[in-house]
Amino acid sequence: MFRIPSLTAVLLTLPLWLMSQMAHALEIKPYSAATLQTLQAEGKPVAVHFHADWCPTCRAQSLSFQAMKQDTQLKDVTLLVANYDTEAALKQRMQIRAQSTVVVFRGKHETARQGGYTEVAPLKTALLTAVAH
Repeated sequence: MFRIPSLTAVLLTLPLWLMSQMAHALEIKPYSAATLQTLQAEGKPVAVHFHADWCPTCRAQSLSFQAMKQDTQLKDVTLLVANYDTEAALKQRMQIRAQSTVVVFRGKHETARQGGYTEVAPLKTALLTAVAH
């Protein structure tokens, strides 16, 4: 016999279903050296966004990245947000000269680098270079 689930059952399971769907999209985390090292060692797609709170371009980029969080094409990508003002050693190692720079890797191999773009399309194109086979 087929039973229609009650509204209460649906409402209780909906947040779990939504969380499972979110797990399959772009993941955005604060930068940590350990996380970057782990993802690179595993050969995973990872990007570092050099963000400054005072930078209007960086803020616009952040909104675009947030808009991509549900994009299943980016399900395997982790975006690490590095503080442009405090991550001096990281900036030197990656040769970063300006805030709003995004560096994309597949493992330890750099696949894209761009700065100043705020629209979703070019940012997504850069991130996808790490997932292309």
